[in-house]
Amino acid sequence: MKYTYTCKKVPLNDSIKAYAEKRISKLAKYLRNEDAPVSVTFSVQKNHLCTVEITIQDGATILRAQTEAPDGDMRGAVDAAVRYIERQILKNKTRLSKRMRTENIPAPAPADDFTVKEEKEFEIIRTKRFSVKPMSPEEAILQMNLLNHDFFVFRDSENESLSIVYQRKNGGYGLIVANDAN
Repeated sequence: MKYTYTCKKVPLNDSIKAYAEKRISKLAKYLRNEDAPVSVTFSVQKNHLCTVEITIQDGATILRAQTEAPDGDMRGAVDAAVRYIERQILKNKTRLSKRMRTENIPAPAPADDFTVKEEKEFEIIRTKRFSVKPMSPEEAILQMNLLNHDFFVFRDSENESLSIVYQRKNGGYGLIVANDAN
């Protein structure tokens, strides 16, 4: 695995890097590409809340977890993120078996700290259709806030691309722009 570290408002020492690599490397048994890029972001907020975000890209499959731990406990946040990714792999093992190493996704065994029940199907409860109107991202954010939604789909008036604005957990807004797949 190839690691990339990003630190926001926190200095990072080598022991935390080594600990993160040791814990994340346990997920390598599920991946096809042993040199999969791994991005690890560490940040600390004003109230000493540590946030660790781990993103692993294994071909077309992207695994991501963002966890928080109080009182500067970076190791605890890394552990929680790795457990979260492992739970997601086990929960979706049937669907992921085509994309990842099938032989290395074990049947969920009873564990002390978490239990995983595999989802057999994704049940779509409701389908909603609506027209996607051209507007600017700022207009879309305003519309999203007026509707009291967490996200809003719109067509960007500048480049006609399908886009989504969303409210981020840590404040602010995000913009997702769909590109044509070639």
